[in-house]
Amino acid sequence: CPCVPPKGAMMDNRFATALVIACVLSLISTIYMAASIGTDFWYEYHTLSPAENVSEAGRSIWEEFVSKDADEKTYTDALFRCNGTVGLWRRCITVPKNSHWYSPPETDMTTNCISFSLSDQFVEKYIEPGNHNSGTDLNRTYLWRLQFLLPFVSIGLMCFGALIGLCACACRSLYPAIATGVLHFLAGLCTLGLVGCYVAGIELLHRKLPLPEDVRGEFGWSFCLACVSAPLQFMAAALFIWAARTNRKEFTLLKAYRVA
Repeated sequence: CPCVPPKGAMMDNRFATALVIACVLSLISTIYMAASIGTDFWYEYHTLSPAENVSEAGRSIWEEFVSKDADEKTYTDALFRCNGTVGLWRRCITVPKNSHWYSPPETDMTTNCISFSLSDQFVEKYIEPGNHNSGTDLNRTYLWRLQFLLPFVSIGLMCFGALIGLCACACRSLYPAIATGVLHFLAGLCTLGLVGCYVAGIELLHRKLPLPEDVRGEFGWSFCLACVSAPLQFMAAALFIWAARTNRKEFTLLKAYRVA
């Protein structure tokens, strides 16, 4: 292999430890990112009496919620009134199992979820949610699209970095670890951008559609996983780059000493 170090070049235990820790951090951050993308608890709404909301008036709202023609205002109102949760790919509401007019009020609740289609991820957001004649809100439109694309870019960069790391192990060289570190750093920037885009998008949405007085909104644990993943990616990147550069520098000094 062309990247096999010359005979006598050895890797210090410090570098091996740094690489092991970086690999563990990279694995954990990848798991966290995958879990955050696949779950529906990026943002949660809590209302005081969801069972009462899904009554004669509320039933039509959650029925429209599951409709393919539901616009942003329609499903956001349902999220407010029915203990909704929102993920990157799905939106969910909590409703009674039987919501017919002849059924007594129930405390037995069930969760209904609807996935965002690929076209939903790229649909335009309007200045007044639900009003197609109000014009396109470019800020919210591009924030929504970025929050869909950035997590996949982040995971892709980490997977590509892991592939380079495997090649480095096969070649018994630390030099490709610099590229792995750079890719993890870029992945961390993407994850950080994802978190920023999501927070900004939620804040802008709530300016257009303020929360009702009896509804409380908060970021969920899926969002927290993404927040934790970003610093883990940065730490892994720092360890990869430090190990590669420091080992290269010591190897150069050792070679110069032997020549002398």
